[in-house]
Amino acid sequence: MAGGDDLKLLGMWASPFVLRVKLALSLKGLSYEYVEEDLGNKSEVLLSSNPVHKSVPVLIHNGKPVCESSVILQYIDEAFAGTGASLLPADPYERAIARFWAAYIDNQMIAASTKASRGKTEEERAEGKKQSLAAVETLEGALRDCAKGKPFFGGDSAGFVDVVLGGLLGWVRANEELQGTKPFDPERTPLLAAWAERFWSLEAVEPVMPHVSRLVEFGKMLEARQAAAAAGDGN
Repeated sequence: MAGGDDLKLLGMWASPFVLRVKLALSLKGLSYEYVEEDLGNKSEVLLSSNPVHKSVPVLIHNGKPVCESSVILQYIDEAFAGTGASLLPADPYERAIARFWAAYIDNQMIAASTKASRGKTEEERAEGKKQSLAAVETLEGALRDCAKGKPFFGGDSAGFVDVVLGGLLGWVRANEELQGTKPFDPERTPLLAAWAERFWSLEAVEPVMPHVSRLVEFGKMLEARQAAAAAGDGN
């Protein structure tokens, strides 16, 4: 693999945003050092590398930190333009469209999913599920329009939007067990359901993906912690 000692990734194993960066590095064929962060006891390296948000992921290239997953993906694509396939298309308009849908995933789909799982009331969670389903159906149309019959949002190979959405796939599968919902339903969203299987099985993707069973256990722990906090607030 290309890359080497000059690339270091600060992350947390269950973070879908960290997974995005791992996927991009793997698809580009770049080697790097991975440092697992304890977010309850953040390292000085993390705090000094990302003093604004103090969060992962952070990619450190030649000693210079780059923060925020979507920014990191674009940086990787530009800094290693001669290595592996490009994540973003060469055409400016197509590149803008890819960035639009990546932003939609972050601003609409993730926000709705968070409300569905962490809403304070049953009504809020129900509204979140409704918004999440609507966002996924919109993405089904986006995949149809962007792929134009090809396997991925990026066309013949996985690109920027594939990586942004692909970072969520572990939690999509975990939430099928945790919440009893199937966002990428073969009947309602057949293109996305087929895309998810196709993306996960890529040679550069499958080894990077987290174990779903481990995410489920982590999700149950978070749910228990949230329930305990809610009970405490009610006293």
